[in-house]
Amino acid sequence: MTPERVEGLQKLGIQTVADLIKHLPLRFEEHHGGVTIEEATAILGENDRSQDLVTIEGEVAQVRPIRGWKRSKARVEVLLEDDSGSLKINWFNQPWIAKKLHPDMHIRVHGSLSNYKGSVQMTNPRWEKVDGEACTATVEGGLCPVYPANEFISSTVIADMISEVLEGALPHIEDHFTEKERKNLDMPELREAYRMVHKPQEESESKEGRRRIAYDELYFLQLGVMMKRHHRQSMLRAPELRWDEKVRTRIEARIPFTLTNSQQKVIEEIGNDLTKTIPMNRLLQGDVGSGKTVVALHAMLMAVVGDAQAALMAPTELLAEQHYTTMVEMLEGSSVSVGLLTSSLGTKDRASLIDKVSNGEIDIVVGTHALLTSDVVFSNIAVSIVDEQHRFGVHQRATLRNKRDDDLTVPHTLVMTATPIPRTLSLTIFGDLDVSTITGLPPGRSPITTRLVQPEDTSKVYSYFSELVEKGQQGYVVVPLVEDTDSGMKAVLSHAESLEREYFQGKRVAFVHGRMKSEEREKTMAAFREGTIDVLVATTVIEVGVDVANATIMVIEHADRFGLAQLHQLRGRVGRGELPSVCALIASPTTNDAIERLNAIVETTDGFRIAERDLEIRGPGELFGSKQSGIAPFKSARLPRDLELLRLARRNAVTCIQNDPLLKHAELLRKRLLKKYGESLGLGDVA
Repeated sequence: MTPERVEGLQKLGIQTVADLIKHLPLRFEEHHGGVTIEEATAILGENDRSQDLVTIEGEVAQVRPIRGWKRSKARVEVLLEDDSGSLKINWFNQPWIAKKLHPDMHIRVHGSLSNYKGSVQMTNPRWEKVDGEACTATVEGGLCPVYPANEFISSTVIADMISEVLEGALPHIEDHFTEKERKNLDMPELREAYRMVHKPQEESESKEGRRRIAYDELYFLQLGVMMKRHHRQSMLRAPELRWDEKVRTRIEARIPFTLTNSQQKVIEEIGNDLTKTIPMNRLLQGDVGSGKTVVALHAMLMAVVGDAQAALMAPTELLAEQHYTTMVEMLEGSSVSVGLLTSSLGTKDRASLIDKVSNGEIDIVVGTHALLTSDVVFSNIAVSIVDEQHRFGVHQRATLRNKRDDDLTVPHTLVMTATPIPRTLSLTIFGDLDVSTITGLPPGRSPITTRLVQPEDTSKVYSYFSELVEKGQQGYVVVPLVEDTDSGMKAVLSHAESLEREYFQGKRVAFVHGRMKSEEREKTMAAFREGTIDVLVATTVIEVGVDVANATIMVIEHADRFGLAQLHQLRGRVGRGELPSVCALIASPTTNDAIERLNAIVETTDGFRIAERDLEIRGPGELFGSKQSGIAPFKSARLPRDLELLRLARRNAVTCIQNDPLLKHAELLRKRLLKKYGESLGLGDVA
């Protein structure tokens, strides 16, 4: 095997035969072998596009990288020839192909044909170098499996590798379910499921095999979550805090506005949890601007009333600073001490603050990841709150700890998010969390109108923006980059200059981004909050935690480059006062995903509907925070498609853990669970 193919396998996460067997085909395709360019052209006929996929072999005659007027239009144009004619092939957004293909190279392409301005061509076909071998891994009916591949190794090579080892490997696959359990599930044995997926004898077999593998993926995750939940409820304990009319009245006296019915309901749910010794593990979800911070403050002040401490951890310094400022203002004149711990704190100040936290002199600590370092030890922490929890990796929230050596006493935990968890996902990795939801917005909030604007109409948007500034209102401009690159996308520094020059002459334009020192950034944000800055140009650093009621317009440049949840979060920076607000998305989307995202954000401001659409468009991988938490996206299971399978897995996992909390009577199941999710779900201290 060539070093290039080895690299290709490594990039796909394939290092062992087991990894190879777990690498499932995307689909099966019928290959029309031996079709010449002339015959393929005849198949197309007078149609604009052929529905059939064709396979053509030929020699590369020419390779031309073509830079488009925008990044998404850049392409690699290749001329393919055989004895019967020539065919133009375009690959969009795959610049590496220009380095892989060269004249006189013999390749095989597989795709659909189209007519473009009288010329027959292919767009973005699958391709592979021909070494004299076709796909030998065909199954019943002459279908060839198509596997996830990359530029270093083709699907055909992977198919042949799997075909070569499959028969010898299958007998070594041991099932973690008994025959009786499989019968109750109406599912095949594990080794047979893998055979069905890779080498189906008929189409229904592939579906049956995939169902078993998908069930296993969902079941293992549910087992881990339920094992963790059982351990927390039966083995761990948390401080028992007071929640009575006297405490309720004292805290409410500190809140300078009337709470909504929804906020009060959620506060009661949390308050009741905190009066128990079973550690609270609750998710507080509420749309952007729904008033989660004041709910969190109630929980933290309950800790203070009980002579204990509380901590609030935020994903960015900007958000931590915002929380800190809000709390200090609300608690002005009280005896409650609040500290701010971020990575930009000087060594001397940090040491002093950590010492005060350790001695119990600080009641409430607000911070970033800096709270997780080993030298931060609390005197008596009773409540731990994590904001925008999905940005941390799911289980970093468990690492805030007390000075005492008692590992079984833990703080109550509240995790907050303004990105609502879709109903289907709330059953998966978040299954160990009780959920509280703030519905609606506080009184006095204005609706937000969202518009998708083509780049050629940008000047109209900024002219309207300028009119609002003339009326004394403020606004944001969000761009994807800090500094200019050759991508053609706008950057903070240069765009701020051009806006000041073209549309906001004599106005106060400033910028913030993640690379700025926190003092400088906070100084700019404070000026914007105070109204001495009219236009704030920023990266997504303002995505959360910025609350300026007078900001009524947001312009998001290259909006197709942002995720759906991110767009919703950004939009939530406006509409925080009584004036009508506008969010203008400037983009010319070219991919289906981008078009769907932008349509969804224009259609609704309901964060829960947006979360469901985000799941449908993206799948669950990113929504798990899988990169941070180490939880790999599913290979076979698909949500929300497999919701019923997920519910079945959940019911069975609950029963299993109730009967055998540590899986002592299911050794293979336990071993595989710990290998798959032990570290990412923090099961080491459980099992």
